[in-house]
Amino acid sequence: MASASTAPPPPGNLKRIVAASLIGTTIEWYDFFLYGSAAALVFNKLFFPDSDPLVGTLLSFLTYAVGFAARPIGALVFGHYGDRLGRKKLLVLSLLLMGGATFAIGLLPTHATIGSAAPVLLTVLRLVQGFALGGEWGGAVLLVSEHGDARRRGFWASWPQTGAPAGQLLATGVLSLLTAVLSDSAFGSWGWRIPFLLSGVLVIVGLWIRLSVDESPVFKQALAQAEARKSTRTAETDAGAEKLPLVSVMRHHWRDVLVAMGARMAENISYYVITAFILVYATTSAGVSKQTALNAVLIASAVHFAVIPGWGALSDRIGRRPVYLLGAAGVGLWMFPFFSLIDTGGFGNLLLAVTVGLVLHGAMYAPQAAFFSEMFATRMRYSGASIGAQFASVAAGAPAPLIATALLDSYGSSTPIALYVIGAAVLTLIAVGVAKETRHRDLADVDRSADAEPASARPADAHTV
Repeated sequence: MASASTAPPPPGNLKRIVAASLIGTTIEWYDFFLYGSAAALVFNKLFFPDSDPLVGTLLSFLTYAVGFAARPIGALVFGHYGDRLGRKKLLVLSLLLMGGATFAIGLLPTHATIGSAAPVLLTVLRLVQGFALGGEWGGAVLLVSEHGDARRRGFWASWPQTGAPAGQLLATGVLSLLTAVLSDSAFGSWGWRIPFLLSGVLVIVGLWIRLSVDESPVFKQALAQAEARKSTRTAETDAGAEKLPLVSVMRHHWRDVLVAMGARMAENISYYVITAFILVYATTSAGVSKQTALNAVLIASAVHFAVIPGWGALSDRIGRRPVYLLGAAGVGLWMFPFFSLIDTGGFGNLLLAVTVGLVLHGAMYAPQAAFFSEMFATRMRYSGASIGAQFASVAAGAPAPLIATALLDSYGSSTPIALYVIGAAVLTLIAVGVAKETRHRDLADVDRSADAEPASARPADAHTV
């Protein structure tokens, strides 16, 4: 009889599960790009008016950075309880916190109304967003990965990853529409609130979908086995038997956490350089208008959305590592042509540079969900995947645009920035290169010894997780 991880679930059920995960990651990235745009456009004037324009912008971006700082805390808390209570419960909570905080920002009174309390409340809500987002990704990809159809796990688990380009397209589309139909004064007065309030609609749809899906069968099997083992132990031996998931992760899977963090270096850094820093570089060094650069990113993001499931499906055929290594090497090799094409100032070359960059990024991003899921044992999988992913985002993605901008300011050349991304690609190549292939591992085989060796050290054909 097929195990829970190998027996394909009913197609309709699996599609609902994928939709439940995708809606959360889409809201995550919708919020990310929306907040970043609002911080640059209006938050400096609405919440920090006593500062000069540049200082106000920096302060508004500081509240943006606070969200990154809260993500590892969310990863620890949500990972712990997700491994103890289940994926579904924590995903519902993360969606409520994340969407609720975004909706509340749309209702915030400004500095003109309540004074210095306004930026304080904005910062608190950003902390709530970051905390919730830190736990969202791990649960979303695990809910899909653990629901079955192991032969196509890479394909199905890659769908939550499409939330990044989907969120970017949605946020930018809403902002572009509002700025096109509203005057600058109307947008600054009340129009900026609309995109934040619209997140409430996404939350309602997301909750309806998430509440309709079942808990992961792999987790339920693991929980039942843990309860059975616990009932057979004496009180004396049970005291230290069931360790906290975080403790188990750091004791038995620390190598896998390091592999996951290393794997994210090139993926995270290259993404922010290609999609965020390009708006600075193209406008200041290549003489391209911001709208032209934004249009290139939008079109390339649509292509990015389309290719991610394809890369995920390819990882089911040839393995997670080959696809991931191809993406890391490709991004590193593409950096010098990337900047050379942008320097020409032509829209076609700009679009080619960004599109190829995001396609190569997708080769890392698509198999990442299945790859990280397959590294960890079921009762510590939420914690392990979340810790590896979110701690890396603080070190890689959060400072990437700032580092790239500082390098451009110091050297006046794209060469140091290209070398920066290439260095990240080398780190990822090393991390993924020392890991073992995980494609054939059975997520349902949870009856493994607590002292089993970590996944990164097991043979490529090992089937236990």
